[in-house]
Amino acid sequence: MKYFYYCLFFLLCTIGYAQEQKYSSYFDLNYFTGNIANHNNDILHLIQGHPEGVVLGWNKKTFGYEAWEQRYNYPDIGVSFTYQDLKNDVLGNNYGIYGHCNFYFFKRHLMFRIGQGLAYTSNPYDKYDNSRNNAFGTSIMSSTYVMLNYKKERIFDRFGLQGGLSLIHYSNANVKAPNSSINSLTINVGLTYSLDEFEPEYKRDIRDGGKEKFTEPIKYNLAFRTGINESDVVGSGQFPFYVFSGYADKRLSHKSAIHLGADVFFSNFLKELIHYKSVSFPEENVSGNEDYKRAGVFIGHELFISRTSLITQLGYYVYYPYDFEGRTYMRIGLKRYFGKKVFGALTLKSHGAKAEAVEFGIGVRL
Repeated sequence: MKYFYYCLFFLLCTIGYAQEQKYSSYFDLNYFTGNIANHNNDILHLIQGHPEGVVLGWNKKTFGYEAWEQRYNYPDIGVSFTYQDLKNDVLGNNYGIYGHCNFYFFKRHLMFRIGQGLAYTSNPYDKYDNSRNNAFGTSIMSSTYVMLNYKKERIFDRFGLQGGLSLIHYSNANVKAPNSSINSLTINVGLTYSLDEFEPEYKRDIRDGGKEKFTEPIKYNLAFRTGINESDVVGSGQFPFYVFSGYADKRLSHKSAIHLGADVFFSNFLKELIHYKSVSFPEENVSGNEDYKRAGVFIGHELFISRTSLITQLGYYVYYPYDFEGRTYMRIGLKRYFGKKVFGALTLKSHGAKAEAVEFGIGVRL
């Protein structure tokens, strides 16, 4: 499962180039320090000192050879590596590898980066040796980081400077309990180094072409998602889940579409949790016969970047026989299209800030 996660992530996040074209690239190295955010009182004992680390990135610039590059103001695409000392013997150190994308604003002086990948922690939860680490239940976790920097390239020959704010998030998305997760709020400062002496000129033929109205008729999608997860009860066991979804999408422009659809959830961890609650907590009035299945309706949005898209959905359970984390749910993640009809997806389902599962999905757009 770990290797499948790794491979699928890079399949979804890497945007390739089908034809040869001119490009340039650069490295950046950032030092960061800050604090662990108190998003959950269960991690108060883990907030110590000021975590610090480095982010090393390789970035490939785009110059408008593809239409999407011009529509998004010529973003960079790259990979990055992070090291973070969490300043806590219970948490240890984290190492991460990410695919990332840099978006630019204000004459390309303001850079917003979002990276998604996998992280390894040196000191995960262990029942006997590290029972106080209720943040990381597994040694391999999903991780997201965002960075907002003021940036100036080529100040001294090929060297430039950047600095700003970063947020780094680690979670295994309830693949295994415990999973309180950790968020680090940091400030960062760094250097950039351009690998090429000269850069190509930006192509502007799409942007200067005036109106680019684009629409499609309503399309219908079928998707199947699966994975494994565990309830918050440590040691209750990992179980597979299955999600069947159907939804309609309406393409509004080159960049976006809206969704309306329904999900049916077969979450086997709930079956175990219902039994556990009925036996261990009679005061909660759980009989043990409650149905573990759920069904919901949702609305959503899809943001297209080349053949990859970012989806966000907000749902409400219409069939909800057992109360688990409330009746609303959210889904956010990436889709990768293979041709015009078939897609793969990697998404996170949560209830507010509480993750329920990482979903691996396949689907067809009819």
